[in-house]
Formats: sequence, C-alpha cells, structure tokens
Amino acid sequence: MLSKINAGKFNKLIEITTLINSSQQDLHVLLTHIVESAMRLCGGAASSLLLADEERKALHFEVALGSKGNEVKRFTVKMGEGIAGWVAQNNKSIIVNDVAQDRRHLRTISRQVGYPVTTMLAVPMHIRDKCIGVVEVLNKDQEKEFNQEDLEWLEIFAGQAALAIVNARSLERAYSEIRVLQDRGPSGESFHTMIGKSPVMKELLRMVERVAKTDSSVLILGESGVGKELFAEQIHLHSLRSHAPFVRVNCAALPEGLLESELFGHVKGAFTSAINNRKGRFEAADGGTIFLDEIGDMPLSLQAKLLRVIQEKTFEKVGSDITVTVNTRILAATNKDIEAMVEKGDFRSDLYYRLNVLPLQIPPLRRHTEDIPELARFFLAKYMQANKKRFEGFLENAIEAMLTYSWPGNIRELENCIERVCVIAGGSWIGQDDLFPQTGTGEMRNQTKNQNLKTALNVFKTNFIRKVLDENAWNQTETAKTLEIQRTYLSKLIKELNIKEE
Repeated sequence: MLSKINAGKFNKLIEITTLINSSQQDLHVLLTHIVESAMRLCGGAASSLLLADEERKALHFEVALGSKGNEVKRFTVKMGEGIAGWVAQNNKSIIVNDVAQDRRHLRTISRQVGYPVTTMLAVPMHIRDKCIGVVEVLNKDQEKEFNQEDLEWLEIFAGQAALAIVNARSLERAYSEIRVLQDRGPSGESFHTMIGKSPVMKELLRMVERVAKTDSSVLILGESGVGKELFAEQIHLHSLRSHAPFVRVNCAALPEGLLESELFGHVKGAFTSAINNRKGRFEAADGGTIFLDEIGDMPLSLQAKLLRVIQEKTFEKVGSDITVTVNTRILAATNKDIEAMVEKGDFRSDLYYRLNVLPLQIPPLRRHTEDIPELARFFLAKYMQANKKRFEGFLENAIEAMLTYSWPGNIRELENCIERVCVIAGGSWIGQDDLFPQTGTGEMRNQTKNQNLKTALNVFKTNFIRKVLDENAWNQTETAKTLEIQRTYLSKLIKELNIKEE
C-alpha cells in the first residue's frame, strides 16, 4: 500500500472524484482529465486509455496524450497483444522498466509513430471484476523508472476512470427512460426530443418561444429531413394550446379527394365509400394546433378552402352545406421554393401571405455540424433500445467521418444511418466502416474515404465561417472583426471555400 500520502496527489484525486460525482462532465473530457492527472503524478511523458471491445476482442485508444497522441489513436490492439493486451487479458497490473527487453512489447506502434518507449506502467480498469480497458503511463527517458508507489497511484486513477464509465452508462440509461416519458404530450400525443446546442439552434429555439405565444400562422421552411415537424411540435408545446390536441397531416401523402375529406370531414353518402359521418382533422384539432406538412403539395382547389379556414375559422364538410366553426392554429411546412411556386401560379399568393405571417427557416445539418455528435449519440441510444443491442459509443474516426460528410438528407439521413448500424453492426464500438461500409455504393463512402487534413480543415473553416456570418447577418466587416482577421482575407476565404448565403 501507499507508504506516505502525497498531499498534491491526494488533492488531485479529490478533484477528479468531485468531477465524476457532478455528473455534468463530458465522459471523454473527464477520462482525458483523469489520464492526464495520472501521467503527471506518476512522472510520465505520455499516457493512454484503451477501452475493450469484447466482440472484436480488441482494444482501441479512447484517450492518447503526449507528443504522438493523435497518431497513436489510429491503432487498435488485439486482446493479448502487446503489454496493454496482456494486462487486459490477464486482468493484472504491471511495471515494465525495460520495455525493449520485454517479449510482450508490441514494437509496431512505437516504430510507426516514432516514439521509442523505455519504461511503462499498465493497469486494468475493473467493473465488477471484469476488465473493460487499460490505462498506460509511458516514458522514453531511460533514467526515469517507475516504482510500486507509481503503480498504486495509477491503479487508483484507473479505478476513477472505471467509475466515470459506470456513471456515464447509468446516466445514459436514465436519460433514455426520461426521454420516453417526456416524448408524451398532455393529451397522449407522441412528440420527438429536440436535440441541438449550437448557436444557430439556440437562436431558433428562442424564436420558437416568442412565436409560440401568438396564435398567428407559421410557415416553416427548410430542406427535407431538417426537422421541420420537430419545430412545429415545439411551437405547440410552448403555446397556450399545449393542453389541447396537436394534429398532423401530410398533404403529399393523400390524393386530392381523400385529402379534402381528411382535412374537413364528410357526411354520410357524400361519396360511394362514405357510409358514416366523419370528423376531419380541423375539427379534431379544435382548441389546439394543426400541422400541415408538405403544404406545397396541396392542390389549388383545396387552397381556397384552407384560406377561408385561416381567415374566418369556418368550413363545410364534404357533401354538407352546414358551416362548421373551429378555433385551430395552423402551422405549415414545405421543402419547396414556395415563392417560386407563387410566381408560377402553382400556389395561391393570398394563401402564402396568410401562412407566412411568422416564417421560420430551419438550417440544413451542414450549417450546424456542432450538433452531429450529440444527435448521433441520441439516435444510438434510441435504436440500441429498439433493437435490444449494446454499443459503447463511436470511435474517433466515426465522429470525424460524420463531421466531414455533407448529409444531403440532413438529420433524417443521419438517423437512418445510425438505425442501420444498430441493426447490422457487431462489436462494442462503432467505427467509420460501420457507418459507411466498404460495400456501400453511395456518396457516403466517396466523401469519407481518403480524408486528409486539408479536406477536414476546409470543411471546418466553411462551417465555422458560415456560422459567424449568420450571427452577423452576413455583414462581412462585422464578421471579420469577430474572427479577428482582415476583411479582405475573409472575402478571399468566402470565395475560395464557395460559401454562399442560403
């Protein structure tokens, strides 16, 4: 046992324990902090934390610190391979003060990254006596040897790392259960969870709260898959009508004859199959909110009837001359260029102006890539539960691939991608090849293979500059001040990166 308590090390241990118990720290950041503290307190020049993938019988680098840390994270180690693999397989700690002479040492990684290791500490992380990973502290200085006290401190820090992982998994399960409960409205409707902490999403949600307090119509615009229905739900949930029904209608899913009956109802005998009187969606939403998705696909013949509902709150059912009055707020959405449709005469201008009282433009996913990791984790938790499968999370190369892919199908495409992974992937961790399999023939694989640093940097620059331009209303002078660069240089970047206002 530790012969003498070192005050500095003890204080660092208290600090890390406090962070773990706070439950507010990002797991990767927390594990990095633990490993960094262990490295410094044990006198190491580099350190790493590897997590075990049971199905693939391998270890991958979750954290790698030191001058070659980023290069090391490209590698995986088979169970039993190298010193870390031996520790994981045997579930035992080890001190190696002459790595070059140790037959277990895997020299491949050291040679490829150009970091010769001379001394090493390696300890397993335990959860219920099961090794879930390994923490290493390394030195390339031959004069710096590790001792038993160093090993005991590293074992304590490895225990803290294991505790952080246990807490993270427990929180994940709890949040998943809470989300299921939260996704039910007061009237029993099913609602989606809103995910997004980027500046552009926060600003949109602030606008939603302001818009929700009125009864005016809202037109929600954006590409397919950006989550227009989710924003309609948020408007309803933040409104005074939140206790009343939220009724959805997809105007593109039904032919004209059925759509009129679906919206306004019909009386018995109105047409061949009308064997009973039927309420329409507007009546069902009385006192609440109706969401008309794909409003651009509504036939012109129905647009006049809808305009009357907005203006007078009245309509007649199909086959009836009795006027029905409703108090229903209308939210509409489309991925089409509605103004162009008005100019061509495909959409009534008077209806457009009545719907467009409070327009809401939803950005594509490529405009708020900061939200991708959180969205991916949310969908992973959702489909793990649905498919009764368990994954530890995403490898770093998977996160990088998701951040550099353009997602033309937006959030819906990302969700479908994660759902597919949960059905077909094996192993404990999800990598780039799971998300974008080699057998795939779509744009995903083409965009993400052979990514180099320049490509990744250009993707980051494009998204970051566009975000700051948005925040400054595309005023290049103010944007340049925010970025702390010359305006002429900003203009050059905008041209080179082909950044355009959408």
